[in-house]
Amino acid sequence: MSVTVDPLVPLVLLEAVRSVDMPDGDLEAEFVDELRTKRLGLSDTVLAQIRRYNDAVKRGQRLPFDEAAGIAKLIGRRPDAEAVFREAGRMLARQTYARISAPSRSLIRSLPTMLSRPLALGHVRRIGHRFLGGSLRRVGATILLEVRDSPTRDAAPRQAGCAFYESILREIMQLLVGGVGAVEHVRCATRGEGTCEWRAEWRSIR
Repeated sequence: MSVTVDPLVPLVLLEAVRSVDMPDGDLEAEFVDELRTKRLGLSDTVLAQIRRYNDAVKRGQRLPFDEAAGIAKLIGRRPDAEAVFREAGRMLARQTYARISAPSRSLIRSLPTMLSRPLALGHVRRIGHRFLGGSLRRVGATILLEVRDSPTRDAAPRQAGCAFYESILREIMQLLVGGVGAVEHVRCATRGEGTCEWRAEWRSIR
């Protein structure tokens, strides 16, 4: 059976490219046509792919793993690859957080820590499984996210593609419980360790 990814993954990768490449201020806005030829995120091809992935998200149509990996490798050639991956991670976290019902989000933020953490962990576990193809577990005061098949893993030098998952984990925990401690990439398949794993210190502002 071929490996697939949720269409939200390649969508946020391209949306992050577009966001980073979008001109700032009126001065650059005067040269948008010229910038389109120089910045990938402003190209008609990227815009068309974003529309295609948006349609796939609406249909719930999963896409080939290699398609997402190809986009990640394209990003990996950029000098700002890590920044793009981090922005994509934040985007995915915000979009998946928005899918949690408003009453559930409010409940998690209002309940005492002892009651809210299991609820938050359940949501993060479901997000990790569906959108990241990963598994999440709690070990004492830490959360461990394991991802075996990562489309961004070998995308860029110095494991820059792994910043995508670190950013997702940090942002979703910030949104759910109001804070997260250090997020550390403790295992990496690129280093021959079999799988990628991130450890986050569970912290709440309450």
